[in-house]
Amino acid sequence: MQIATFNINGIKARINALPDWLREASPDVVVLQEIKSVDAAFPRELFEDMGYTVETHGQKSFNGVAILSKLPLEDVTRGLPGDDGDEQARWIEATVMGDVPVRVCGLYLPNGNPAPGPKYDYKLAWMARLKTRAAELLAAEEPALMAGDYNIIPLDEDAARPEAWRKDALALPASRAAFREILNLGFTDAFRTRVPGPGHYSFWDYQAGAWQRNDGIRIDHILMTPDCADLMRDCRIDAAVRGGEKPSDHVPVVVDLAA
Repeated sequence: MQIATFNINGIKARINALPDWLREASPDVVVLQEIKSVDAAFPRELFEDMGYTVETHGQKSFNGVAILSKLPLEDVTRGLPGDDGDEQARWIEATVMGDVPVRVCGLYLPNGNPAPGPKYDYKLAWMARLKTRAAELLAAEEPALMAGDYNIIPLDEDAARPEAWRKDALALPASRAAFREILNLGFTDAFRTRVPGPGHYSFWDYQAGAWQRNDGIRIDHILMTPDCADLMRDCRIDAAVRGGEKPSDHVPVVVDLAA
């Protein structure tokens, strides 16, 4: 079972690039972020014709997450628990019924800038809710993963120019500490299990030739419970997608599970 996360930065803008990548990579499951579309306007027929079941949690013009799956989905839920007043569409989860069922959670974690400020407070509060949900996934002792755009640069080696991000919400000490707290519950960073060291990124800004200079950051992550990590065969970043026609500023991260 190949499961991917991909922040597409607008389904309308990526109406060709996303299907092109799906045809080439043929993942079994994809969690999408920043679809920037209400549910009714999402072009589900396009992906259904490609063999995918489509589940969305949309929002007009901003945010929005989705799951595309070639395998049956059960128990689809929307919204991160812990704040009934949170109207931002940033979380969707479902059980993917492969040879081994896997609980797949797709997330778009708040950016948090400018920091300090209310947007940063929201980011940290959202991460506290995420930690609670993560602990519940661990307690179930079943294969599960949380995949998406975390808007967190975990370590300096995850940025081409770490000094440029010192005061950014993506790399502030409190942001990194909140991410570590979730990891330290017992989760595995899928990509780092396979590929150590600097030079590996999942996001390049559209400005100042960042892609051409490889001035990137790694902010798209797949965190796995121990039962899921036991199934992992490989993990990769499809960086070449960033050089395609009308690309997102993010690229897919793909984990291969024996499931």
